[in-house]
Amino acid sequence: MLAKVLLQSKKKGEINKFLSEYYNTNMEIAEKLKWEKKYENPIEIINLIEVFVDNYENFDIKMWISLDKDIFIKISEHNANDIIKYLFERYPY
Repeated sequence: MLAKVLLQSKKKGEINKFLSEYYNTNMEIAEKLKWEKKYENPIEIINLIEVFVDNYENFDIKMWISLDKDIFIKISEHNANDIIKYLFERYPY
């Protein structure tokens, strides 16, 4: 199964603003309130989690990750470090 990242917002343009800063380009998803990306290597999610947590006060966005089918974990400033450690333990490659 592929790992997933899901971003949600109630504010139009918020996800576009966050991802445009993260990827250093205009993502052109201004009207979308939901964004999802799948990753073959779950370790790739770590950088996005770090950026999300470092900027959670600047954006009205919620982040969820899924490592197992139909199970989503909400990312917050309180659990991000533990989740990152878990990702390294579960996927040590």
